[in-house]
Amino acid sequence: MPHEGEKIMKSLSQQTCEVCQEGALPISNEAAIEFKKQIPDWRIIEECGTPRIQRVFEFPDFVKALDFTYHVGELAEHNGHHPAILTEWGKVTVQWWTHKICGLHMNDFIMAAKTDLLA
Repeated sequence: MPHEGEKIMKSLSQQTCEVCQEGALPISNEAAIEFKKQIPDWRIIEECGTPRIQRVFEFPDFVKALDFTYHVGELAEHNGHHPAILTEWGKVTVQWWTHKICGLHMNDFIMAAKTDLLA
């Protein structure tokens, strides 16, 4: 199985989420910095004591924002990894983090990259 460094070299959007078991370790800060280079529009934030990655997508109206939300939901369901999504008039805020480890896993960065492709 490839280690974090080898996975960083591959395009995040071309990777597949792996099942994250409870007790797995969050990715290292160094890996997060490297992964973030592939998703520059995302911010690493902390909410309720948990690190997350977040991006706000802007749209010309509510209908387009709602359509994007639907597609993110389909992507999440297909990959078995689900974000927090806030849909408002003209914008959608998406946050990825791994609930089982209360932190960031490589899956979060993969899903962020896949979300970017939907936009």
